[in-house]
Amino acid sequence: MAETTATYQDLGYDRIFVSLDGSDEQDKVLDRAIVMAANDNAELYIGHVVDSTALEAAGTFPVDIVPTLEKAFLDSIEAKVAQAKANPDIKKVDVVVRAGRIRETLKDEMLDVIKPDLVICGARGLSSIKYAILGSISTFLTRNTDCDTLIIK
Repeated sequence: MAETTATYQDLGYDRIFVSLDGSDEQDKVLDRAIVMAANDNAELYIGHVVDSTALEAAGTFPVDIVPTLEKAFLDSIEAKVAQAKANPDIKKVDVVVRAGRIRETLKDEMLDVIKPDLVICGARGLSSIKYAILGSISTFLTRNTDCDTLIIK
């Protein structure tokens, strides 16, 4: 039986997806994702879902609110995205923002499309009320992805 030796590059990740929630912790999560993508010479995908659940529950869906929320999110990560794009050790940086129900949108429109080999997320970004109703997004990601999941505390 031939013995194979894995190199450092063979053990790393090629496509890293980081799920950001707009919380105060997202900078720490994004910082870790940028470092890991650079260390592995990987592609970095930054994902965010504008939660439409509250808008649906209100019975109205103002068309101008989603672009406003999307812009606020993009503005909040602009400097870190520029930092990642300037890093020659990161192959590609792509930001994906969608509106919808968080779980379904993450799974169907992001993870199933990007097919990452590592998902990074924060430990808890939901308010206590949303957490009681929806549960943990990090738990959802851990259970519903076919790849490694890193939860940043």
